[in-house]
Amino acid sequence: MKNVAAKALLVASSLFLLNGAAFAGQQDFTIVNKTGYPLKHIYVSENNNNSWDEDILGRDVLDDGEYFEVSFAKAEKTCKWDMKVVYDDGESAVWQGLNLCQIAKLTLKWNKNTGVTSAQTE
Repeated sequence: MKNVAAKALLVASSLFLLNGAAFAGQQDFTIVNKTGYPLKHIYVSENNNNSWDEDILGRDVLDDGEYFEVSFAKAEKTCKWDMKVVYDDGESAVWQGLNLCQIAKLTLKWNKNTGVTSAQTE
C-alpha cells in the first residue's frame, strides 16, 4: 500500500511540475541580494523603454541574503530587458540590455570601496 501511495505522489508531483513548466517564460530568473543592504524596489522593463514598469517587489523588501523569483508569461518573446534596483536609502543601480533568455540567476553585490553595485549572471 505504501508503494502505491508513493507512486501516486510521484505522479501528482510530476503533473504539477509539468503544469508549472507550461506557464514558465524563457526569461524567468532569480535575483539574489548579496549587497549587504535591503532592496526596496526592483523594476524590470523592456530594453530601451522610456519608463519603468511596476515595482516587482510590490510592498515587500528584498533583504540581504534573500532571493526573489521573477516569472514571465510563456507567451512573452522579448529577451532583452532593463533592470533598476532601489536601496532603502533611495540610491539606485541600473542595468540595460540584460538578455534574460540566457540568464537563470542574477546575483547583486555592492562594492563599498567603489560604491558600485554589480550584477553577476549565471
